[in-house]
Amino acid sequence: MKKKGGFRNIFLLGTSSLLNDIGSEAINPLVPFYLTALGGTGVAVGLMGGLREGLASLFKLLGGWLSDRVGKRKPFVFIGYLISTLFRFLVSIANSWPAVVSFLAVERFGKSRDAPRDVIITQSTNHHGHGFGFHEAMDRTGAILGTLLAIFLFWKFNFEIKNIILIAAGISLLSVIPIFFVKEKKTKPLRKNIFKGIKDLNAKLKYFIFVTFIFALGNFGLYLFLLLRVKEISGNIIIPLVIYAIFNLFYAVFSVPFGNLSDKIGRKKVLFIGYILFFFLSLSFIFVNSILPLGILFIVYGLVYAITQSNQKAFVSDLSGKMKGTAIGFYYSVTGIAAIVGGLIAGILWDVNHLFLFGYTSVIALVSVLLLIFVKSKKI
Repeated sequence: MKKKGGFRNIFLLGTSSLLNDIGSEAINPLVPFYLTALGGTGVAVGLMGGLREGLASLFKLLGGWLSDRVGKRKPFVFIGYLISTLFRFLVSIANSWPAVVSFLAVERFGKSRDAPRDVIITQSTNHHGHGFGFHEAMDRTGAILGTLLAIFLFWKFNFEIKNIILIAAGISLLSVIPIFFVKEKKTKPLRKNIFKGIKDLNAKLKYFIFVTFIFALGNFGLYLFLLLRVKEISGNIIIPLVIYAIFNLFYAVFSVPFGNLSDKIGRKKVLFIGYILFFFLSLSFIFVNSILPLGILFIVYGLVYAITQSNQKAFVSDLSGKMKGTAIGFYYSVTGIAAIVGGLIAGILWDVNHLFLFGYTSVIALVSVLLLIFVKSKKI
């Protein structure tokens, strides 16, 4: 670890993410069922998933660029967590699926915190794979606890989904507290406009971000549809929530080991593992029609996230120059646009036949593997 704050910064930021995700992940697995209960269809689920991820990523670009421009990161992180919490409270009082989609979409403005937060992580350690992996593990631990909280409240006390969302929003509010204790490094403000900043990014970085764009067309929040599929087969909500919790357990447990592995052997080699695994998983989902193998595949899907999510960000950090906030934000924005497109395509295919959806993700995964071959990686 290096520089001001070191591991302490990463731990504090991880704690904020943990608390925030207890709230958000008590909500997220219930959202598909909430939308369908309010009259939404597969298109509504796809629209919600795509808009949330897409708008979040666009806001991440804005937050990253602004943090470069003012030379400060911490205020954006604090405000971002606060905004997310406020709109979750609004979701709890929504009475129609368009209102739920709208509030959850605007709630993503809080994700403007992510690129500035990731810059602080980058500045706090030389081992980017480990740093992002540790933060991802904390984040996913919150997701596990949040999902377990939803299961407990839904099953033990038969709480309505609205009440669970209200409780989750209250827990999310605690995420702002650790931010007060983060010590960020002072950086010189960079006065480039957002378009100039993107134009000046490294060519290798731009190509890698293009590859992640293609990958995100298939890996766009697919778990939302997998949850619906598990519910269709099982006939209840508890089983998909339990599987989702185990999915996040695998995601959390393996994020640090795969982050460490990428520090040792290189990001590209590790990402190959994740992309190829996603391809075989997508193919497998086409042929699975019973709860046990589907649940196992869903859980293994957690490995895909553990391998790809933190290491893609670490790779971007490796290749970014002084405009780190802009570079990370641009990565988020590009993958976000892919999430919007992929989510809408997925919703349409889901309403026709779920087999078409998994066929689509299989093709996207294969193309991503082929494109990754031509990525030029930085030696670790």
